[in-house]
Amino acid sequence: MNWQKIWDSIVNFFTRNAWNIVIFFAVLFIGIIVIKLVLNITRRIMNRTKMEQIAVGFIMAILKFLLYLLLVVALLSILGIEITGIVTALSAVFLSVGLALQNTIANVANGIIIVSSKMFKKGDYIAVDGVEGAITQINFLYVTLLTPDNKRITLPNNALLNNVVTNFDSNNTRRVNFTFDVGYENDVEQVKKIVLDCMKSNGLVRLDPAPFCRLNALGDSNLQFTARCWCDREDYWTVYFDLTETVFNEFKRHNISIAYNQIEIRERTDTPANPVVGDALPARVEKKRNNKKRFDLEDADLTQIFSIKHKTKGEVKAEKKEQKRLAKVAKKAGQPVPEPIKPATPQPVEPPKDH
Repeated sequence: MNWQKIWDSIVNFFTRNAWNIVIFFAVLFIGIIVIKLVLNITRRIMNRTKMEQIAVGFIMAILKFLLYLLLVVALLSILGIEITGIVTALSAVFLSVGLALQNTIANVANGIIIVSSKMFKKGDYIAVDGVEGAITQINFLYVTLLTPDNKRITLPNNALLNNVVTNFDSNNTRRVNFTFDVGYENDVEQVKKIVLDCMKSNGLVRLDPAPFCRLNALGDSNLQFTARCWCDREDYWTVYFDLTETVFNEFKRHNISIAYNQIEIRERTDTPANPVVGDALPARVEKKRNNKKRFDLEDADLTQIFSIKHKTKGEVKAEKKEQKRLAKVAKKAGQPVPEPIKPATPQPVEPPKDH
């Protein structure tokens, strides 16, 4: 290996590109400073908008990557390196990565929407796609829920934006709904008063809006009352369970009977009257029908359908002889002579109509 030639080529490269090398380092130094200033200013602007830190960090990471990529492309152009092929290769790489990670990219895009729009926040209790729990973590790929029985559920961001989401902690107050069933023998006004007194005696129940209790429906074996009251969202379950127990105890204290499914059975001592209308069955009267021969048009042949009836010579002579005899008898009796019967013209038999 000729080290002298290698050294000479290096010296010639720096000699020919001395000005470009100076520009390269100047652009590198200034570019790094400009990128840091841009990132610093952008971060301060986003912090003033009170944007979520997750969104701020994600946006800053993308911006930093793009700025340094532009700086590298500019430096390669200064050194005289053809960047067209590099840009084409980077485009192909980005395209293939985008196709392979399209679901992930969709989750990231939906995560940006969720975080930037402040649809939810950490600690909110939500229900989505058949599961519910409190939000413990939000990032740009998924949302983590913690169920009341201490299970962790991970939902992709697509599931939150493509399904109906119920946020139970979106407001500071919640309404608690109750249904109480009592027997028909109880006094309606007394039941309403007991339920309302139980609600008003609980310090966690808000008096504005005022508690509500009315008779809702008349069931098969009970009277159904609907009761409602408002409380702070963090007191929902405490109010629900406390009032259920309190109302039950007050019902017992005031002898309010609880309804059960009932079946009413009655015993009959009289003989049921079953009146009979009309006499006994009448005798059958047969209907007079014209029995016509039916042809099966599918199975019968043409000779059967269009058959022609011909008389023999003997039958024709017998008819003429009978006509002469009848004429003689009529002359002797002084009656008019009957007209001779003309032989019928042979006619084809038409197929019967299908009824």
